[in-house]
Amino acid sequence: MCYLGPTTAAIVTTFIWKSKKSLRLFWLMLMFYGGSLFGVIDHLWNGELFLVSENWAKDVMLGVVITAGTILAWAGILALAKRNPSLNTYLSTAE
Repeated sequence: MCYLGPTTAAIVTTFIWKSKKSLRLFWLMLMFYGGSLFGVIDHLWNGELFLVSENWAKDVMLGVVITAGTILAWAGILALAKRNPSLNTYLSTAE
């Protein structure tokens, strides 16, 4: 169930990205899809993709933490890009 947070965020970001076509939002969207893929693979590996575990609230909270961690990592990348002009050119060329 921990993949529900990043998957929801990825879908919402996809719709926002389609209207704005921002490269920064594109990278955020890809990071969310990566987090979703990680969660799905982890649940498949453990044989519990659609099973609701005893600690479903803990699983949902883990999804929130993964989503928040993704946003923080993305914000960190954007902050580094603003401080280092060579990185910022990669983020702003397609906008």
